[in-house]
Amino acid sequence: MTTAETDAVVARLLRSDEPSIRWRVRAELLGEPVDARPMRALRKEIRDSARVRTIIAAAADLQPYAKWRGAHWALLSLAALGYPPGDAALLPLRDAVLGHWLSPRYLVDRDVPRVTPQVTRTAVPRVGGRSRRCGSQHGGALLAITRLGVDDGRGEVLAARLSDWQWPDGGWNCDRDPAAAMSSVNETLLPMRGLHAFAEATGDTVAAASARAAAEVFLQRRVAWRRRTPGEPIASDVLKLHHPVYWHYDVLAGLVGLAELDMVGDPRCHDAIDHLESLRRPDGQWSATARYWRLAAEGSNIESVPWDTVSTRTPNEWVTLDALLTLKAAGR
Repeated sequence: MTTAETDAVVARLLRSDEPSIRWRVRAELLGEPVDARPMRALRKEIRDSARVRTIIAAAADLQPYAKWRGAHWALLSLAALGYPPGDAALLPLRDAVLGHWLSPRYLVDRDVPRVTPQVTRTAVPRVGGRSRRCGSQHGGALLAITRLGVDDGRGEVLAARLSDWQWPDGGWNCDRDPAAAMSSVNETLLPMRGLHAFAEATGDTVAAASARAAAEVFLQRRVAWRRRTPGEPIASDVLKLHHPVYWHYDVLAGLVGLAELDMVGDPRCHDAIDHLESLRRPDGQWSATARYWRLAAEGSNIESVPWDTVSTRTPNEWVTLDALLTLKAAGR
């Protein structure tokens, strides 16, 4: 794609009906000062948007981790949308999320020969020296409260717990199999991003080191391929593009996370970036080709709002913006 063709895509995104798309293009892609008056006004538009109002309202009466409408997911969505930081209106959601993830059962570690429901009700099991904990949960909470500027000091506890549970290869895994020895990309992406955001906000050197160690989980896999069989993708859908990914993982999500750590220029990212470029449409945009959400009255994996189209025939603004940001970070 030529510079002129990419500029045309950026111009289309700047005309988006979504204030979050327009804000992120201006703040993250074009580098406009976020404290400038027009940018503050745009963030207010995000806060007052129908999308945001629906996300917040839907979380009110649900268990915090209810997929995908509970307070945990609501805060992650708001953080990704560019919701203005430090808003007291989010404190009830924050308290629900932190009350859930910092309950006593997550503050105690216990060495056991195997994971059982009896153990997980009262402690985090550690089998063979490896804590069996879904790091995406505490990592997602840490990322959200940090980005949204509503950390009241409890983020330090989340970060410390994540560092305590980190596996020798740099990641996290909740695999119950006692023989499991490799981290999960699904359970490592959000902890890496959350710890990095927390370190950037606080100067916490332990969190920063943990985040960089986690990056090796992705780099050793060239973002999307198995280590032992290099031509085989990590999973059947990892080379497809989704939005949002929630606790899941795909090639673009991995690149976005590594770009946040300024590590997407590592040569081990080249194949993943080449793949991302190969998915670019003739019009210069990208499509979401699969999704983890659905709209319905009840059940699991239900969203309160739709996230643009999921079809090879039409572009997806959210995916297009993340792809453009990734290519910019990689110098492509």
